[in-house]
Amino acid sequence: MIPYGHQWISEEDIAAVEAVLRSDFLTQGPAIERFEAAVAEYCGAAHAVAVSSGTAALHLAGLALGLESGRLHWTVPNTFVASANCGRYAGADVNFVDIDPNTYNMSVEALAEKLERAERAGRLPTVVVPVHFGGVSCDMAAIGELSRRYRFRVIEDASHAIGGRYEGAPIGSCAHSDVAVFSFHPVKVVTTGEGGVLVTNSAEIAEYVRALRTHGITRDLARMRGVRTGGWYYEQLYLGYNYRMTDIQAALGASQMTRIDEFVERRNEIAARYIAALDGMPVRWQQVPEGVDSAYHLFVIELEQHRRATVYNAMREAGIGVNVHYIPVHLQPYYIDFGFAMGMFPNAEAYYERALTLPLYPAMTDADVDTVVAALAGEVGVM
Repeated sequence: MIPYGHQWISEEDIAAVEAVLRSDFLTQGPAIERFEAAVAEYCGAAHAVAVSSGTAALHLAGLALGLESGRLHWTVPNTFVASANCGRYAGADVNFVDIDPNTYNMSVEALAEKLERAERAGRLPTVVVPVHFGGVSCDMAAIGELSRRYRFRVIEDASHAIGGRYEGAPIGSCAHSDVAVFSFHPVKVVTTGEGGVLVTNSAEIAEYVRALRTHGITRDLARMRGVRTGGWYYEQLYLGYNYRMTDIQAALGASQMTRIDEFVERRNEIAARYIAALDGMPVRWQQVPEGVDSAYHLFVIELEQHRRATVYNAMREAGIGVNVHYIPVHLQPYYIDFGFAMGMFPNAEAYYERALTLPLYPAMTDADVDTVVAALAGEVGVM
């Protein structure tokens, strides 16, 4: 089987994890700060906070930006459910913005139109979460301009996108957002096994999130409200969570960060090989806008309508682990119960009916790519 994604673990990664296992700290130790520093430096962000998952990072980001019951959280239907669920965790109402049919990212035009209607209705969002689908950045300058006009906060869901760039800057620099979040699941560009990082240029947000990830507890004298009575003393300031990352995970992540450019370069080479080979087949693929460098977490094609199930099954039977990203979130039963229905976000729905994710991971060989292309050509033909 050629999987759709797979981690690439080196001997150096294994040695880094082993060193932690032989150390005094398996959690809440120095490896956390080293990993956070590596991510912040790479992204050009002032602060990075490591947590247990990308979902945890989204949850804490929403809380830090004021999501709560009665407030609005907007994201796209073409994403993993966590991009919407994080709003629900905070008690907020969730809504969606349709995607651009070429980039598969949040449509700036659809967002602007929805904001105009929401302003007239007196129901503007508190937080908007654009998702950098497949590793391709959304048009963050345009979204940032709308955020200033309509006074909402922005969380970049960059779970697919560490290593990508927008207008020459690393994704995660937060030039047009309050926060960006990354996921480090094994199929992502960099892995910690499970884990996530929130990056921001706000010291206040970073400090609050660091407290929330550890039960809302502080040992910082400057933040305590009572009188310290001994070296054991701590205070719970907020209702927090156990969202900590372990030093084992952080050591793996820091080691992987030393090879991130190598990972992204290879992902781009594979994508270019796919694009050259697919030219002449009756398929289309995600477009990367000018000024964007994709991290290529995913390589998604669109097939002729009604062919997807047939091609998916045939490719799987041939040992090629194609996948589908994503079933539109608004069509999940949980969100249907809130009144969402087919037809509300036609671009995302039309995309889903045709989408197929081809295998892409750095350890994939050119021969693997050619095997995938040959099997696909056998199913869809050549024009």
